[in-house]
Amino acid sequence: MDSNDAATLKKRPLAIKTTRSSPETEGHERARKGGEGASNGEITEEPLSPAGRLFHQPNFNCHIVAVMGIGKPIDVAVLKAGLEVTLIRHPRFSSIQLLDESKGKKARWVRTNVNVDDHIIIPGVDPTASSSPPDKLVEDYVSSLSTSPMDLSRPLWDLHVLNFPTSEAAAVIVLRIHHSLGDGTSLTSLLLACTRKSADPDALPSLADLSRPRPRPRRSRPASKNPLSFLLWLWAIFMLAWRTLVDVAAFVITALFLKDTATPFTGTEGVEFRRKRFLHRTVELDDVKQIKNAMHCTVNDVLLGITSFGLSKYLERNYGENNKKKLPTNIRMRSTLLVNIRPTPGIHALSDMMEEGKGKGSKWGNWLGYIILPFPVVMYEDPLDYIRKGKATADRKKKSLEAIFTYMSGDLIVKIFGIKAAAALCHRLLTHTTFSFSNIMGPVEEVAFYGHPIVYLAPSVYGHPQALTVHYQSYMNKMKIVIAVDDSVIPDPHQILDDLAESLIIIRDATATRL
Repeated sequence: MDSNDAATLKKRPLAIKTTRSSPETEGHERARKGGEGASNGEITEEPLSPAGRLFHQPNFNCHIVAVMGIGKPIDVAVLKAGLEVTLIRHPRFSSIQLLDESKGKKARWVRTNVNVDDHIIIPGVDPTASSSPPDKLVEDYVSSLSTSPMDLSRPLWDLHVLNFPTSEAAAVIVLRIHHSLGDGTSLTSLLLACTRKSADPDALPSLADLSRPRPRPRRSRPASKNPLSFLLWLWAIFMLAWRTLVDVAAFVITALFLKDTATPFTGTEGVEFRRKRFLHRTVELDDVKQIKNAMHCTVNDVLLGITSFGLSKYLERNYGENNKKKLPTNIRMRSTLLVNIRPTPGIHALSDMMEEGKGKGSKWGNWLGYIILPFPVVMYEDPLDYIRKGKATADRKKKSLEAIFTYMSGDLIVKIFGIKAAAALCHRLLTHTTFSFSNIMGPVEEVAFYGHPIVYLAPSVYGHPQALTVHYQSYMNKMKIVIAVDDSVIPDPHQILDDLAESLIIIRDATATRL
């Protein structure tokens, strides 16, 4: 890309379509041309998965947005060259979606020719011409994306370049991806497969492994000559079935009628269509590790406890100030956690997938099930009780096949009743729970995105019917707390970040005597 091309990109406004009929027509033409250009015997068409179709339903039109802080000014020409040899070689990022299911047609992926310039957006955001600080300009711009539809005649991703310094970075890149392209964990892995270690530009990142040491695996079935072991094995199978049955019952009654208690976090009707605001806060990963080691648990257990404590602090303040009463003791607050039951390809496999002639057999796609996680709303005298409760919740869910059941039942509903019925069920489940929760472990050392060092990574999601989403993302020795909120429901989202960060410190200090 020469200087004239770069100037053209800077002047080009955000390319969006506001109607679906025209993109569909354009999509067929682009698909025809793209199919003609396919080479090496690659598959040029394949059906959308049920989850992929689900994420296109009007009240479940979900997108992932990843904000990346960059350590130096962005060279757009280098960025474009990198995308051309990696990301657009992935089948999902070089395919359009034909969604017309009338007259027996099936929604499907169709390979097409990708013009990277169509996907790189350089908005006219000038911090020198605004009274708002750069951080607020970035926050407002990313928020505006949550109400900007994507162009269905092109592969459903775009990359936005905000080439000015903020308090944490020299520039910012925002990658927006439609959720039908994959689940959050797979797409984060794919993004990291496009990066290289800053200290070794030829090496892929090394990811953190912060789980508890696993015990030696046992045989799936004991020898019959040991009656006690056999009885214990039968008991374990019975308990697995029983816990799954209980979770399935809870899932069904939640989808039918069991709602969470109305709180200041509860979304109102139409929340999935309204603008979201994305905020993030950096905390020390070493503080999380200290709690993990002191309590002999996992990072996920710690994050569950921190979230329960932080949200309880926020609600206690809200009830105390607005209602002049103490926090009720019977609040039901639960989160939904999406789980991809298909194993996620490693970043090496994904890197191979993006190289010509390699990785064609790598598995990819949304095989999504739901887990419902309860979060106690209570002010414990001992802060470590939040970690104990989080660990108990996580251990309990690990001994259940809830995610597999919800995936299989969703797939069955699609086959019998159609995608609209499945979308209505998922919508009802999310509106009956309070928020979404997730966490992903990132690289342990600094990585570069096509030669641009990444300072931080803050992914989130929008388009689902909840007013609050909480996500944790580790990177190097830091942890990002990322929230997405409907600020018409939650007018003070920075206070949530304050409470979550303060909860981490309080729990860390409480573990000092245990080390």
